[in-house]
Amino acid sequence: MFLGKGYFRGQVNAKNYIPILEWLPNYKREDLFHDLMAGLTMGVMLIPQGMAYAMLAGLPPVYGLYAATVPLVIYAVFGTSRQLGVGPVAMDSLMVMAGVSVLAQAGTDDFIELALLLAFLEGGLLLVFGLLRLGFLVNFLSRPVISGFTSAAALIIAFSQLKHLFGIKLSSSGIIFQTLVEVIQKAESWSYPTLALGVGGMALILAIKKWAKKVPGSLVVVILGTLITALFGLDAAGVIVVRDIPGDFHNSPYLLFRLKGSRICCLWHLPYRW
Repeated sequence: MFLGKGYFRGQVNAKNYIPILEWLPNYKREDLFHDLMAGLTMGVMLIPQGMAYAMLAGLPPVYGLYAATVPLVIYAVFGTSRQLGVGPVAMDSLMVMAGVSVLAQAGTDDFIELALLLAFLEGGLLLVFGLLRLGFLVNFLSRPVISGFTSAAALIIAFSQLKHLFGIKLSSSGIIFQTLVEVIQKAESWSYPTLALGVGGMALILAIKKWAKKVPGSLVVVILGTLITALFGLDAAGVIVVRDIPGDFHNSPYLLFRLKGSRICCLWHLPYRW
């Protein structure tokens, strides 16, 4: 009853497990240009966005590129929805930073190990939940709880980016008022070129959104910000740039093979340490 008639007849339809076999043979050539333009636009946006989410999670920027590209390729083969967005998001990055930082300092090899292991554990749990059809459990979360969680996460994420906006180092307290006080106390260390570039970028996005809604404001700001920083040498004036991105898998395989059972125990008991 649960496996279907084809299972008992020895007929397993591969298209049910690999959806690309269903839609790729019927793909229309006239859709290729539009898909290429959409993919190029999203790719240009995902590069800085993925790196920003990685930094928000306390990881090197290159891991944001991994998270922004590899899931897209996998989902193109195995995904069943053409509207679902796949990739890193700010809330997940914030939760990784808040949870794993209890066990290790952000940016260290130990932190990266635990973050990788956490990703594998989450993927395994999601796979099990999907096979058991446990998606209905989300219905038990009330709307006020979800709204409060997302609103608080948005505030924490916004204020956690003040260190990048002002070009200063802040302690990761996670408390908004302490962050504001620390920013004011370090007014003498503000990087005004960084502040001008950040405020100007946000103003330009809002202006484009109001007067030229069809223009991708975020993409324009990314391109202009990169050009301005390169032409005027703002990196020498205090603007922090990512610089070179490793062309290989960095030290990810090395860290992955170093994962031990004790790490799993630490992550398993993590909720009780908050």
